Amino acid sequence: MPDGRQAPATVRTSQIWPSGGVHLWPSGGTSSAHSHERGHLVYAARGVLSVHTERGTSIVPANRVAWIPAGCTHHHRAHSSTDMRILFLPSSLTRFVPARPAVFTASDLVRELLLTLTGPRFRDGADHDRAAHARLRRVLVDELHEAREQPLQLPEPQDDRLRAVARILREQPSDNTSLAELGRTIGAGARTLSRLFHDELGMTFYEWRTQLRVYHALVLLADGHDTTRVAHACGWANPSSFITAFTQIIGTTPGRYRNDPGRDR
Repeated sequence: MPDGRQAPATVRTSQIWPSGGVHLWPSGGTSSAHSHERGHLVYAARGVLSVHTERGTSIVPANRVAWIPAGCTHHHRAHSSTDMRILFLPSSLTRFVPARPAVFTASDLVRELLLTLTGPRFRDGADHDRAAHARLRRVLVDELHEAREQPLQLPEPQDDRLRAVARILREQPSDNTSLAELGRTIGAGARTLSRLFHDELGMTFYEWRTQLRVYHALVLLADGHDTTRVAHACGWANPSSFITAFTQIIGTTPGRYRNDPGRDR
């Protein structure tokens, strides 16, 4: 399989062809809100991506792949120097993936298939490679069909009171203020906010805050910060608690994630 290695991006460059694309973005690079006529997979061969839709924000590190259905309005943001790969799927294959945005585990096979399908061999759309492209694409979708969906989508609050809480915590992920204290700050009771988190977002306040902190941790780790510094910056009193929470959500420890060679592919 081709290696697909790229030098770290210092300026934004893009290459799009009928079946996919590659975007090399520096840290902080973003796209405007847009949609596509075809559903597509999004993969960060290097760095960390956030994918924003009306349903919420998905964080896509190198061991995950995001699915964006046709017609779904979204935008991306790069965290650290990022090599983003795009693969469009024909409608005949979309029945095997959800009709909503989703994030899946990227196994070693999935990773290599994505790198190959978005690599130089298939960028010119040569007729002699179309059959091979179709075969590899089917294998990729079969793998994703069997893969477990990952809880890496942070729901976006709609209620103004929840949005106010979310804004405070996004600006300062290490804030350990209780829900009751946050409620007093924004003028809402803890019981009301707790009910809103459950009814609107499908999780408790503490589950939502933990996910938010892990998302922030992914960005800091992508920028090269060590585990102890990231733990404290994200509100954990000690690294061991952070490692436990991170591993439960991401499926690997912060140290292994930070040093995963797949992130430099």
